[in-house]
Amino acid sequence: MMSHPLLPKLRQLRLSGILNTLEVRVSQAVDQQLAPLEFLALLLDDELERRNQNRLVLKLALSGCDSNKTLAHFDFSAAPGINRTLIQDLASCVFIQHHENLLMCGPTGVGKSHLANAIAIEALKRNFRVLAKPTHRLLQDLQIARANGSHPRILARTLAYDLLVLDDFGLQSISPQAAQDLYEIITERYEHGSLIITSNRAFEEWGETFANDLLASAALDRLTHHAHTIVIRGDSFRQRGRRKEIASNKSTSEAPIKPES
Repeated sequence: MMSHPLLPKLRQLRLSGILNTLEVRVSQAVDQQLAPLEFLALLLDDELERRNQNRLVLKLALSGCDSNKTLAHFDFSAAPGINRTLIQDLASCVFIQHHENLLMCGPTGVGKSHLANAIAIEALKRNFRVLAKPTHRLLQDLQIARANGSHPRILARTLAYDLLVLDDFGLQSISPQAAQDLYEIITERYEHGSLIITSNRAFEEWGETFANDLLASAALDRLTHHAHTIVIRGDSFRQRGRRKEIASNKSTSEAPIKPES
């Protein structure tokens, strides 16, 4: 295709991607006796799809989302306690349009981060602006920004996202200044932007993260208003996989050895 006679013209028009499906579409047009406008429509549809996919790849890279953690890759059969219908409903991203929050808690390894990431990817597909980060890393970024004078700009950019995903909330202790930053994020986004927060702490323990009762009360009041809450119970996916691996290895090692003939 690099020597195709149309390549220079398509490059000039920034349509060189059309060459990827041109031969297939030409063959389809001949076999189905498509009209010229139908053939052109197919080529344009291919180009639009290619550009949409390229934009999604770029948005995924900028958002911090993991492209491998999608709803299609989530094993609902291994997590029977999760309401699949609710997850599918949240994946429609209507809650983002309504500026609602999604709060998930449960033990380590039960799929909270995967589901949060998967819903964030669905939001990207619907052209919402998304940022996903571990809570402590976002707060560290704001602390560094305060030191170099870029704090107002970084905070404003953080608040501008349609969806902000804070993973592992409460996993690490934070400084009083970081608690103030977190409070400001929650307060400023209240009824203006959605949050997805995951934590291995029970909801009633979330206030301990702030180490300030008044700050915690005010923040959690806003955070839990207009919020969907999901509690996930069960064993870690990783530990279940590890136990299966050990059992499989044990079964193999205990298998009788056939005598040589």
